[in-house]
Amino acid sequence: MKWGTKYGPEYVNRLYAMVRRHLSGDFKFVCLTDDGAGIRPEVLCLPIPPLDLSLAPGQRDGAWKKLTTFSADLHGLSGTALFLDVDVVVVGGLDAFFEQPGEFLIIHDYARPWRRERITGNSSVYRFELGAHADVLDYFRANTEKVQAEFRNEQRYLSDFLYRQHKLNYWPTQWCPSFKYHGIPPFPANLWREPFVPDGSRIMIFHGECNPPDALAGRRNRLFRYIRPANWVARYWKE
Repeated sequence: MKWGTKYGPEYVNRLYAMVRRHLSGDFKFVCLTDDGAGIRPEVLCLPIPPLDLSLAPGQRDGAWKKLTTFSADLHGLSGTALFLDVDVVVVGGLDAFFEQPGEFLIIHDYARPWRRERITGNSSVYRFELGAHADVLDYFRANTEKVQAEFRNEQRYLSDFLYRQHKLNYWPTQWCPSFKYHGIPPFPANLWREPFVPDGSRIMIFHGECNPPDALAGRRNRLFRYIRPANWVARYWKE
């Protein structure tokens, strides 16, 4: 899913290429977007379904847009879907993501496991049957203010909703590590050791202040947390 101007078409094109290299067999690669310009022809570009929210001036629906993937009829698509954030980096085989048992699978979120959000999933990578969880979106549309007052973001709401239905399952921990939590050597080793791909990784997750080109350049928004260039990114994040 890509909207706005933060991510250019190269993110989609490289994501497609990484999936093609790491997933066996045939698949359909879909990008829900408000601008398909520059995206390679192998990618099926479709419009992002409207959330139908009443937004105040200047207010944005942001990542809540992800909930539209649970539409009862998503442009006539059917089958098993693996959602990938546009800024992840695929570093290992993806077949297992379609073989892992569970009705709905998501990353177990990394931060604050001792607090209420211990059940929260990180929605950078999740798998579901298209059309099977339309109630997630229907309830949000009917109770938007209530949901947004209770949950800070879409992944907390999504996780809580499916947890209450006993449908929430998580990927094996090592499959989807966080670059900033698991791929940067601890201080002071970060001063001389490069960021790395942890053993067992299949998809590296970039969330927060650093994305793949930042990591490749050795650049972070938090200046007090130095990193060397993550040269491994260039081996995977490419067409």
